[in-house]
Amino acid sequence: MDEIRKIIHIDMDAFFASVEQKDNPELKGKPVAVGGSGDRGVVAAASYEARKFGVRSAMPSKIAAKRCPHLIFVRGRHDRYKEISNQVMNVFYEFTDLVEPLSIDEAFLDVTHNKKNLPSATIIAEEIKKRIKEETGLTASAGISVNKFLAKIASDYRKPDGIYVIPPKKVEDFIADLNIDKFFGVGKVTADKMHKLGIFKGKDLRERSLLELSRLFGKQGAYYYQIARGIDDRPVNPNRIRKSVGAEHTFEKDLAEISEVRKDMMKSAEDLHKRLKRSGFRGRTLTLKLKYSTFEQETRSKTLLHEIHGLDFIMNLADDLLNQGELKNSVRLIGLTVSNRIDETEPVQLTLNF
Repeated sequence: MDEIRKIIHIDMDAFFASVEQKDNPELKGKPVAVGGSGDRGVVAAASYEARKFGVRSAMPSKIAAKRCPHLIFVRGRHDRYKEISNQVMNVFYEFTDLVEPLSIDEAFLDVTHNKKNLPSATIIAEEIKKRIKEETGLTASAGISVNKFLAKIASDYRKPDGIYVIPPKKVEDFIADLNIDKFFGVGKVTADKMHKLGIFKGKDLRERSLLELSRLFGKQGAYYYQIARGIDDRPVNPNRIRKSVGAEHTFEKDLAEISEVRKDMMKSAEDLHKRLKRSGFRGRTLTLKLKYSTFEQETRSKTLLHEIHGLDFIMNLADDLLNQGELKNSVRLIGLTVSNRIDETEPVQLTLNF
């Protein structure tokens, strides 16, 4: 008989905003949004006090301020967030080496066999939450179940500062009654499509055959078929490989002239260069993203035989991409991303310009 896995998903509560409230006691208990407050600003994170007014991440700051007139905007401090994230990750490694970070503020842990030989995943989650509080002064929420899919969903059920467990015997009933738009891996577009097909809950999805779901959703169809039955065999991968590094900026006002876009593009190039150095990421493909005032998006890419390396090289390559065609409209956002990762065992190859 296969051993039942014990998977925990830990998610820091309103992480960026909570860090700001911790570092500045005057913000405690007040509605806080991390992000720019200008007309073109975007909310990166919102405190729970702000969320009560309907303020959410990725929301334009202008709308957030209308929903919450007393909203306090704070500029993000990513170095500080990374510092505390490292403290949190170190707590995870006290219990298991099978840690798979999903982002700066959340991770999966496989505690089936743990360093402290604790018999219960719930006890481990409680200990982890306690240690995080001791180390950082912040709270986290935990979801516990037999696989990653269920643990991820469970972590949202007792936020903030809670624990929710989906035990093996309750998996089928839990999924049967779960709204389809709550399924991890089902986005808004897919959920809308499923609703039109009469699929509203897990039990509706479970009624569809593998053949039908594959026909309707392609490769993802097999995934939906499996998770509708509570099956997710994906291991917690401690060696998850980063696929890209990027930087982007939303302008205070739309830019119509290519010379203006070029000037601001260089700021993205500088940020990208810093992030590449900090992460150690090496890649061969540079992608330029342009988002127009109409919200239409365009990407232009170039792949090289060697590593994209150095600020001047990034700037020159980005300029080549910008010059590939005319602007379709005025530009509201520009982004640069390096991808097509070079394996760590490959030697560094650089071009020399004479």
